Amino acid sequence: MDILSANRAAWDLAAVRDNPYARAVSPSEVADARQGSWSIYLSDRRPVPASWFPDLAGRSVLCLASGGGQQGPILAAAGASVWVLDASAGQLEQDRLVAERDGLELTTVTGDMADLSVFDDGAFDLIVNPPSTLFVPDLLPVFRECHRVLRPGGHLLMSFMNPDDFVFDADALDEGRIEVRFPLPYVEVDTLSDEEREQGLREGRFFHFSHTMEAQLGQLTEVGFAVTGFYEDRRPDWDGNPLRHYLPSYYVVRAERWPPTGVSVPSGGTRE
Repeated sequence: MDILSANRAAWDLAAVRDNPYARAVSPSEVADARQGSWSIYLSDRRPVPASWFPDLAGRSVLCLASGGGQQGPILAAAGASVWVLDASAGQLEQDRLVAERDGLELTTVTGDMADLSVFDDGAFDLIVNPPSTLFVPDLLPVFRECHRVLRPGGHLLMSFMNPDDFVFDADALDEGRIEVRFPLPYVEVDTLSDEEREQGLREGRFFHFSHTMEAQLGQLTEVGFAVTGFYEDRRPDWDGNPLRHYLPSYYVVRAERWPPTGVSVPSGGTRE
């Protein structure tokens, strides 16, 4: 069973099922962004702080695994040169539809977030990555590629799911009960019977991976990023999930590619 292909197919379906993470921004939001009034979200409730962004005019921005017609069109309307890479053709179609509707210039690329070989070294000033690493098994290849395609001093803004979410039984949560069931890190497909896997494929469901905080932050610094910003956010409680009252749902990180322009690594340092 190819989990990455299954998740790609699930996102294609999500794009036509009005999934909230595949719901494109409105013409009025694009118009506001053109006038300098804008924000983007990498989690559900808290917008990314304005101070985390450079002046976007003329900046090269990669929206990584970020299809759905949300972050990319806003950043393009704000003046950036935007590329949106996603594995899902359905999600990228949302970005193309917004670009055509509102006269935006952005480029969509079908691809794997762990393989950015289509881009040159140092191609971007900024990478924006909403919570998508829960759909891939390994983070290190993703972080290495992000580091490679960013210019020195460029920034990566990314969101992670709280790994503690995955320790609980999802069926019990749907019934409003909190039951600890799974050890971490969590690989969803390994918790399912053959019949459950096949049913999931038929229904177009997602298959998730949790990642430890050591992987999410430790590996980020290992490849040469310095964490310069961090905040938590929670999902809305519209789904009745009791965890929303006890745990953050997301961690959002701002990381700078080291070394920034004009800064040298001390003798004996190992960073590039």
